[in-house]
Amino acid sequence: QISAILGPCAGGAVYSPAMTDFIFMSKNSSYMFVTGPEVLKTVTHEEVSSDYLGGAEAHTKKSGVADFSFENEVIVLEQIRRLVDFLPESNSSEQKVKKYIDDSRGEIISLETLVPKDKNKAYDIKELIKNIADELDFFEVQRDFAKNIVIGFIRIEGYTIGVVANQPLELAGCLDINSSRKAARFVRFCDCFNIPLLTLVDVPGFLPGTDQEFNGIISHGAKLLFAYGEATVPKVTLITRKAYGGAYDVMSSKHLRGDINYAWPSAEIAVMGAEGAAKIIHKGVDENTLKNNINKYEEKYATPYMAAARGYVDEIITPSVTRVKLISAFKVLRGKELKNPWKKHDNIPL
Repeated sequence: QISAILGPCAGGAVYSPAMTDFIFMSKNSSYMFVTGPEVLKTVTHEEVSSDYLGGAEAHTKKSGVADFSFENEVIVLEQIRRLVDFLPESNSSEQKVKKYIDDSRGEIISLETLVPKDKNKAYDIKELIKNIADELDFFEVQRDFAKNIVIGFIRIEGYTIGVVANQPLELAGCLDINSSRKAARFVRFCDCFNIPLLTLVDVPGFLPGTDQEFNGIISHGAKLLFAYGEATVPKVTLITRKAYGGAYDVMSSKHLRGDINYAWPSAEIAVMGAEGAAKIIHKGVDENTLKNNINKYEEKYATPYMAAARGYVDEIITPSVTRVKLISAFKVLRGKELKNPWKKHDNIPL
């Protein structure tokens, strides 16, 4: 179900779009709120405009209630057509396949230099997403909300794939409350409509801080864990760089029934970073000894090889062959059938 807000939507009426799968808004002409500016002025003495309180920017950047906003109604309707083009007719229909124009892309050499050698330097994960997609076409969902995670649809060999990816350009790719909610809802949507999932991982951990803890990062992070754990669609994961601790776990790891998990040679899979781990394990040692221990930890654990030896990674691949490997992975998983044990309904940590 898709909602298009093309004018005012207030009071109890806002709950109709709130229950649909995607919400589109038109900038400068649409707004949504439960209580309007006049009520606010009377009750809380706040003076705000309708646009500031419930306009497209408020709901696509701050609240995350809306998924898309565009300049006018015509563009909104055009983009709804584009979204529908990616989606199956229903949850019981066959997978959506678009006529595939074979662009004969084999190895993509530019991906070899995507991840910087300096571990503290950022890069744009959208470059990877576009390069592995048919015709470089990526339809991003909730582009302006929780930018530290990227979600949206691509096609691989004509088949629709849902993508969830950490974005190193924002908060170094850390997971926080908003990004966990955003990704969890998208994962559940894809699972509802049998859309396979591709997860691209570069996550140093959950965002630390009292604000996050007091606002329930534990239960919000658990939503993403729950969503991946219950998903029965094909799940392919690629670790490009950092994959640390609990954040590694929740990003469609092997422990959450990931079907095929790849890693680039630049991947670092560990409980935490080398420096943090060395300072805890070798507390109280002099600086030179600490540096040596950090180097030893990096060599032994900050690589994908230990995880691969334990079976948590299926294959370590060179970046240039990523698209080829993903094509074969999703092809193998096309007939996947998996059912969860019967229950009245699940109890996701809301």
